[in-house]
Amino acid sequence: MEKIQWQLGRVKAITLETPSVKTFTLQLPDWRPHLPGQHYDLRLTAEDGYQAERSYSVASPPEQTGEIDLTIELVDDGEVSAYLHEGVAVGDMLEVRGPIGGYFVWRKELQNQPLLLVAGGSGVVPLMAMLRHRTLIGATNPTVLLFSVRTPTDAIYRVELERLAQLDSQFILLFTFTRQAPTTWQGYTRRIDQVMLAEAVAQLPASPQVFVCGPTLLVEQVANILVDLGLPASVIHTERFGPTGQS
Repeated sequence: MEKIQWQLGRVKAITLETPSVKTFTLQLPDWRPHLPGQHYDLRLTAEDGYQAERSYSVASPPEQTGEIDLTIELVDDGEVSAYLHEGVAVGDMLEVRGPIGGYFVWRKELQNQPLLLVAGGSGVVPLMAMLRHRTLIGATNPTVLLFSVRTPTDAIYRVELERLAQLDSQFILLFTFTRQAPTTWQGYTRRIDQVMLAEAVAQLPASPQVFVCGPTLLVEQVANILVDLGLPASVIHTERFGPTGQS
């Protein structure tokens, strides 16, 4: 098996997604197409030789050639995310390797099946790669995204997601705001629960493939509820991170 080598990517653009989330577009000399859902490792090296390494999901679709988008949340006491948010500018070089991961990916053989995506906070990032890829290949499989966020300003990609839902009749976007909802909001205003997931599944014409990404507690609860609702564990793909980003 070929070992993935580290390479230096040039920061082409930095996009502010929310007050605490930025997307870093990296131009890669050894770019290779990724599968939607895969990630890259990113490594920082200090002058004294100290190294810190983190994994970040790719937000861009594989059709975006020569570069990748890494959408990164500023984490409290996070040494890598703090440096990226406060110390990196366009033109800087960052050391990365990837793409990595073979389980949490939306593969070609799944693209005709109904799709349920469930995200908490920055867990939406790899799911966004799936949605962008789905749009670019012209897939028409019924798809639902259930996205849990604290407040409207915490909703990463909100404008793009709402536009996609308006343009694609086969894509349904469901937000739930757990702390503060928009003033005229008529939708969900609580943490994801069994009723909410049952309603999301009911929007689809058949049992879906499921991808769940977010804080560990949210992911485990969602996966357990979906099994209780009768979905086979084999169709539920999960990716989780630590307590940060809890919604």
